[in-house]
Amino acid sequence: MIPKLSLHSPRWLDFDGVTAEEVTALLEQMTATAATGTGDEWRQTWTYMAAGLMDDGIVSEGAYAALPHLVEAAAALPPGRSVDFWVDLGFIVTADYRPPVPADLEAGFSAALRLAERAAIRSLLAGSASPEVSAHLSCVAFAGHHMGGALGRLLDPKESGLLLVCPGCESDTEIPDFFVDPVRPAFEAPELLEPLPVRRGEHPWGDVAAALREDALGEGWEPFLRVARRLAETGLPSEAPGQAVLCLVAGVVAVTVSPPQEGRERARELMMLTGYFRCWDCERTWTIADGLTENPAGAHPQNHRTTTEPASNGSAATVESAAADPPHEAATRFRQDGNALLAGDGSPWGHVSAFSESETGAAGGVDALTVVTNPGWPTLVAGGGDRGVVCLWSVADGRLVHEVLPGHPDRIRSMTALTVPDGRTLLASGGDSGTIALWNPLNGQPVREPVGNWPGGVTGMCTATVPDGRTLLVTATPRGAVRLWGPLAGEPVGRLNPYGSPIQSITAVPISAGHTLIAASDTGGRVHMWDPDVDDPWERGAAVQLSAQSLKCADHRVATVAAVPTPHRTALATGDNRGVVMLWDPATGAPIGDGLPASTGTAGLPLITGTTLPDGRTVLVTGSKSNHRLRIWEPETGAVRHIALDVTLTCLATAGPELIVGHDRGVLKLPLTRQ
Repeated sequence: MIPKLSLHSPRWLDFDGVTAEEVTALLEQMTATAATGTGDEWRQTWTYMAAGLMDDGIVSEGAYAALPHLVEAAAALPPGRSVDFWVDLGFIVTADYRPPVPADLEAGFSAALRLAERAAIRSLLAGSASPEVSAHLSCVAFAGHHMGGALGRLLDPKESGLLLVCPGCESDTEIPDFFVDPVRPAFEAPELLEPLPVRRGEHPWGDVAAALREDALGEGWEPFLRVARRLAETGLPSEAPGQAVLCLVAGVVAVTVSPPQEGRERARELMMLTGYFRCWDCERTWTIADGLTENPAGAHPQNHRTTTEPASNGSAATVESAAADPPHEAATRFRQDGNALLAGDGSPWGHVSAFSESETGAAGGVDALTVVTNPGWPTLVAGGGDRGVVCLWSVADGRLVHEVLPGHPDRIRSMTALTVPDGRTLLASGGDSGTIALWNPLNGQPVREPVGNWPGGVTGMCTATVPDGRTLLVTATPRGAVRLWGPLAGEPVGRLNPYGSPIQSITAVPISAGHTLIAASDTGGRVHMWDPDVDDPWERGAAVQLSAQSLKCADHRVATVAAVPTPHRTALATGDNRGVVMLWDPATGAPIGDGLPASTGTAGLPLITGTTLPDGRTVLVTGSKSNHRLRIWEPETGAVRHIALDVTLTCLATAGPELIVGHDRGVLKLPLTRQ
């Protein structure tokens, strides 16, 4: 018997949202349905009352007085006809805004939840539930496990990304478009506590354990279902790891949703939540379950021999082993505070400055940047973007050195600087319509009329030098055309990319004085190395391909390539959509040192730039488009610094120790060394 407040007690006057008369009317309808097995009048009455018990996500105190009566009546209903009641009750008991249970109602309310847990499980196993997790939320919620509340925030996950909170540093990490339906798991099943505590007293999970079939999720998911079954057999103890509880929830979804295919797909999506994520800020790896819950009990960072983190395209974590991390020293963090860049301890690091005209939006969003140097002249930064104009700024003070230069009928997608035989450094720009313009940055005048009209636009540009002394302009399009140009004549003189792979990113990598190789990544994640000095693009020439074995072992599907100067040679940097960055020796095709691990917070279409600081240190800066977070990595020491900016990133460049950031409204400059 559930101890509860009498419906005729004056204590009802202390509660809002429901009245004793309304509860009495609903109880009578429920009792009639339980006795006859027919009649649905109670559903409409309950729907109206549920809106009073929880209004706009806020639970009224009256719920604690009313629910013990209603749970006892609903438990007597035919199991297959009461699913909706338990789902609504799951919403109420896991609401974010729920006042504490009054002391005199606590015993009755707790007993009601234990009864509700048993009745909800019988109902869900007997009925035909929807594929949404909300239909199964009550099983966990009534057990009192913290994963119940976490799942309550995932009612419609496909409308937005997955937002996680790092249990170590409390930084927010968002994974856009996280949920997918993998055929096979990309990570190992979670480990259970040894020995696994058994829940005291009678528990209702035995039927669930029996219902969890090995084939419920498809090939490869059996270990996860064994975790779920063992957890159900013990009665879902409150000490169970959040990952294991998510396995149990996914298993219930798989065996109760109709049609079965929908249940299997939804369950596999939920099973993805048992993977891992790497905090973009403190660089520690946690279970996604820990990141879903505020202050999770017993959360600790993980250390993996092989880890592939979830990414913006929805791919999942790969984990070969998991153990507690050694004591961790937090990564250096920076944040933008107005025009100041502050270190993690609040001390000033330097000044963040906006280039002129970019503050007012005259330059528009900037999608391409390049640095222009001429002997005897100040270093300039060129930028172009959605307004089809070219802007040239002085790096020193951020002022425009010319009026904005209209040169393209549409958006500018790529830019590069190149030195011609007479010693001048010119600026090339490529647009969405496929036009290529050439400028003299010193006077802001076009060198010749724009050329080209290539379908798909010019999405990438770089400059190649060949041993006979020529300087060539290299352009790429998403349709796979990679052309070599004599820049002054504006005529194509050769082609690369004989396979015609659609190109995402392209860069020039010097291998000796006067000889440059071209590296490109295609939409399939492959890297191509070409020698522009070879007439036949099928011949390898001096180009050595990157080690296929190293790429495969790292599961590195490259999306961006960039040339990075080091004190000894120019290295090739590659980045993927998980935030992984690797360095390569273009002379051997072998990786250089350990790469920068994946980072969920900087996952997405990567941006990479690099420079050598005055003291000889090489630094790489990486982030992702449409994000606002950057990681600054020193490959030699492994040190990582983090910066969160107040703008949406579009492109990056470096000018000595200065980082130039193109964003959706213009251009920023910030220092890579303390000022």
